[in-house]
Amino acid sequence: MSDNGSSDGSRGAAKAEEVIIGDEKNTHSQYVGEYGENGAHVLDVHQLRAGDAGVKTAADGVTVLIPQPSSDPNDPLNWSPMKKHIILAVISIVAFMPDFGSSMGIITLLPQAMQWMKSQNTIQHNLVGNLFCLGSGGLFTVWLSAYFGRLPILVLFTTVSLGTAIWCAAATSFESYMAARILNGFFSIVAQAGGLMFIQDIYFFHEHPRKINIWSGAIIVSPYLGPLITAFIINKMKWPVAFWVLTGLTGLCWLLVVGLMDETIYNRNIPRDRQPVPKSRLMRLVGVEQWRSRHQRQSFGQAIMRPIVAISKLPVLLVTIYYFLNFAWIIGVNATISIWLTSIYKFTPYNLGMFYFAPIIGSLLGAAVGHWLHDLCGKLYMKRHNGVITPEARLLIIWLASPLMAVSILVLGFALEHTWHYMAIAVFTAIQVAGIMIATVALNAYLLDAYPEGSGEVGAWIVVGRTLGGFMATYIEINWVQRSGLVNAFGAQTGITAAAGLIIIFLGLYGQKIRQKQGRMTFAM
Repeated sequence: MSDNGSSDGSRGAAKAEEVIIGDEKNTHSQYVGEYGENGAHVLDVHQLRAGDAGVKTAADGVTVLIPQPSSDPNDPLNWSPMKKHIILAVISIVAFMPDFGSSMGIITLLPQAMQWMKSQNTIQHNLVGNLFCLGSGGLFTVWLSAYFGRLPILVLFTTVSLGTAIWCAAATSFESYMAARILNGFFSIVAQAGGLMFIQDIYFFHEHPRKINIWSGAIIVSPYLGPLITAFIINKMKWPVAFWVLTGLTGLCWLLVVGLMDETIYNRNIPRDRQPVPKSRLMRLVGVEQWRSRHQRQSFGQAIMRPIVAISKLPVLLVTIYYFLNFAWIIGVNATISIWLTSIYKFTPYNLGMFYFAPIIGSLLGAAVGHWLHDLCGKLYMKRHNGVITPEARLLIIWLASPLMAVSILVLGFALEHTWHYMAIAVFTAIQVAGIMIATVALNAYLLDAYPEGSGEVGAWIVVGRTLGGFMATYIEINWVQRSGLVNAFGAQTGITAAAGLIIIFLGLYGQKIRQKQGRMTFAM
């Protein structure tokens, strides 16, 4: 489970042989050490059956490489560690942008309400539309990427995202601003919804948790850095300046994508002599090379069906629901905390900016803890199960994350209702964010382990759960609190968070049996 490099360790290894364990042959031959269709893997080469020679391992000589890399130097699994890390860094930076830009509207609604003479609740509708399109844009991202290729869709969506960021900054009416925000949400989501595709394409099974942790860390910290920077900006300048900052950062992302990214899609179901040979990076950026090899993947109709096939798998549906029921209150708190702090504690924009250091610290703490804890849980699980790890092992750490989130929401309700010191609010906001950071990595790793063939689709559905939760919470949170009071509203949200934990218990007990019964996602590629 250690994050060992693989390119050097697999160099010169003999061609991998298909491993058969038990009575069932693995139909996905690149997944060496897999127990039939239930997603369990053997990662320790010493635990494989005697005589299964030729299995490629990582640099430590022990960790089995899953999937087994081909002998093709153009196979993304065989790329240099530097190239892989650059791609991970770029998709993490681009994935940072959607929630960063979306959350800016949490702070700018204060001066916008005065400028356009509308209520704060009305101005907040732009955030609702933005969040909804983050989810729908994610589904479009993955099926377009499956047909046209990862790289051209990443370039296209980032380009349109840059244009809509400019539009947000230049908008002179609320209607124009809201339209720009909605479109920006749809197109900016590309690396957040499709991030798991890139991680699955270029990294091995044992590397996934730590790489997901890096990518998820950028996503979770972004909705807090947005308000922090925006609060400091509007303290001295007009609100459009914040969106010009967003424009500059989106422009940087565009340069990184165009300058550093490459196509990672690779069809492992066809032999090396039929693989398309990369010729021109410029042609890959605009999708020409991918278009010429489209017949080796799936038809347009088959690509459209991929997200539908994914959500038909019960574990994917249940994880989406769990994330919906938990991330709703993360967004609910973040979207309304500026209103409560300014109305109850008389915070200035500068004070709000300083407050947002708390959730940033929480997300960084969750990422730091998760960097080692996810691997530790995997190692302990394998130790108790004769070197075998199943996807459900990834869910164990949520037993820590769920109570952190539930308790934090409850305490925040009491703290705001009874006007406790604002540091109590800051501390439990940080704890809540640390909890969702840990849970996010676990859920992504679980579905990626269970359905590696649907990496983009499961990632997109997690985004749908998160954004629909945010959409719902942003729309109802203020009215709910005004009608029921902070303690009652947050208390109900605590109950929902706790009840959602039953989903994790169910998946832990029956997830493997359900996956065996439903089988894998059947795609043309």
